[in-house]
Amino acid sequence: MAYAIFQAGGHQFRAEKGESIKLELMDGEPGTKVTFDQVLMTGDGDKIKTGKPTVKGASVTAEIVEHGKHPKIYVFKFKRRKNYRRKTGHRQKYTEVKITSLKLG
Repeated sequence: MAYAIFQAGGHQFRAEKGESIKLELMDGEPGTKVTFDQVLMTGDGDKIKTGKPTVKGASVTAEIVEHGKHPKIYVFKFKRRKNYRRKTGHRQKYTEVKITSLKLG
């Protein structure tokens, strides 16, 4: 199975055709095509290409499926004997994309 490792939003992801990936929040409406050009490595069976830093001519094309929020994470700060307690929550936003095609370069 062909795959590519690409960089988007400061993180690296492994992409195969047909799978869905949750990325950092991106601009664009659902149904929009997105192309990622920063492909760091590609693999197809026994052949592996690594870039310096990126593979020339390689790209990953995806379609935006939806925007959403991850489950809530609770942060609790506490100092003993000082009557100091703070409870906050955070929900990280994401964009889910479905990989439509890989160009291995």
